Amino acid sequence: MTVLQMRPDFPQAPSGMPQLSRGTHRSAKTGACFMEFASYLAGEPWSDSPQCTDPLLSHLARAVNDRLSDARRNEIAPDIPRVIGLRGDHRVLAPVIALRAAASALPVVSMGRQHALALALLSLPRLLPADVAPTLRRDVRAALDAVPEAERWATEHLRKNPAKDRDLRRGAPAIAVQLAAAGIAEACIADPDELLIATLRAAITDVEELLTAPAAIVDGCLERTSRESKPRSASRSSRSPLTTSTSI
Repeated sequence: MTVLQMRPDFPQAPSGMPQLSRGTHRSAKTGACFMEFASYLAGEPWSDSPQCTDPLLSHLARAVNDRLSDARRNEIAPDIPRVIGLRGDHRVLAPVIALRAAASALPVVSMGRQHALALALLSLPRLLPADVAPTLRRDVRAALDAVPEAERWATEHLRKNPAKDRDLRRGAPAIAVQLAAAGIAEACIADPDELLIATLRAAITDVEELLTAPAAIVDGCLERTSRESKPRSASRSSRSPLTTSTSI
């Protein structure tokens, strides 16, 4: 029998703090997921959808936390402090987070998911100002170039069924994140855990860069003052964006 052991160089949760585990927990005594740990460190009430983090970034963090293997989950623990305070204009942050997740997943997921993610990659950029996230846009283009059949399918689908901006904002980002995380976890690749971790870290970096830009992007885009806003977020038990009938 093969015994799976955690490598000694994997980051560990601080001494005395709960180990990261799947799902929700009533208190730290029974464990904690990534975002529950963040709520604790932020001094908020115990929750997997704390106010300190953008709702879609929280959603991605929960999805990655739940799909990582037990042997690798604590590797994301050092990234928990990074998400505290990452709040901004959700109209901009949500498409950016979804595009990062979809671009990471597209080349490795199954064909059915590739089609859905290609739709997201072709549709969601139009919700962003032209000068936002240039590096991410290049990564999106590279992902689509890697799977030309999926891009052709999505282009034809959108020609026949154009998506409205209102529908895209309503549910598409959350659906794309969910499809991406599930697709990576189930992909036939050597190390799905590694790609899940990289995707979460890249999304955190994207948001950090937007929120620390030298000049705020205004008028329907990213505003520094919106960091103080507190829109409702979906927890594992209440994920309305994922159950909406809106398609990507």
